[in-house]
Amino acid sequence: MKTDLFNYDLPPELIAQHPPERRELARMMVLHRDSGLIEHKAITDMVDYLHEPDVLVLNNTKVIPARVFGYKAASGGKVELLLLDEPAPGEWKVLIKTSRRPKIGDELDLCSGKAKATMLYDGEQGEAVLKIESERPLLEILDEEGVPPLPPYIARKEQTKEQIAEDKHRYQTVYASEPGAAAAPTAGLHFTPALLAQLNEQGISKAELTLHVGLGTFRPVSAEIITDHEMHHERYVVSKEAAHTIGSAKQAGGRIVAVGSTSVRTLESLPQIQPADGSTNIFIYPPYEFKNVDAILTNFHLPKSTLLMMMSAFADRELMMKAYETAVAEKYRFFSYGDCMLIL
Repeated sequence: MKTDLFNYDLPPELIAQHPPERRELARMMVLHRDSGLIEHKAITDMVDYLHEPDVLVLNNTKVIPARVFGYKAASGGKVELLLLDEPAPGEWKVLIKTSRRPKIGDELDLCSGKAKATMLYDGEQGEAVLKIESERPLLEILDEEGVPPLPPYIARKEQTKEQIAEDKHRYQTVYASEPGAAAAPTAGLHFTPALLAQLNEQGISKAELTLHVGLGTFRPVSAEIITDHEMHHERYVVSKEAAHTIGSAKQAGGRIVAVGSTSVRTLESLPQIQPADGSTNIFIYPPYEFKNVDAILTNFHLPKSTLLMMMSAFADRELMMKAYETAVAEKYRFFSYGDCMLIL
């Protein structure tokens, strides 16, 4: 299957550069897979589409302020890093932006001198691995010095302290609790404590799993044929409590409603709903038979992205492309800070 089948035209002005004034102001397209019906609602209308004993599956990963700045110790040249993953204590996979790439063994001064790094080795696709050391916990220093790792299509002309503070708050779900993500599970950005409480009052249970979102989820597909694209691994945890909640809802006849592609990736990586701790590089594209997911809440995704391919596998490619054409015509807001779609 060719990648071009998942392309569409998007006017740049529809790419959301800022979050809505309040989370609950997001619009929500509702796509019915059985009939092809498309409805235009708001995220607060989600209570009308879920019912007991459905279960809402949320990814509680927490975005760290993973964009950090510093200097090469030897030359004083500027360095910008994006921290992606910590596969071993103190060892970080990173993307490096600098005029001249450091060599193995080179040292960097980071975060106003509060941390130091040594280049261990170069990886693929611009990645590298650094050993980062600091007297205090690195996450504590990142909270002081780091910047939210917003995607490149959010093109801010300036980064004021006030703007950085707002992004630290808004580029994070209200239920985020497990630090480790380099990008937000953006479908969850629309929930407020009040909406979650309202869903709970209606008998809709909630289960939290963790998948630390890396760049692999969002990297564009450059291959002409989608099967030539290789996904990166991302770490996930499904607790005993979460597995029990999801399994009980399923046994009672409820639907598993995955909030975001990361929840989908985790659930579909499991042969059955059970506690698990591992990593996944699952790549979902048409045709694919979903094992565990019955409904999805998702944002609008980039053309030719693995995320759009996943949703096209869930809802049928032609129907999904029609929905995106409709979203453009109705001027929905796209991507991370944009509106959402409920696929039933």
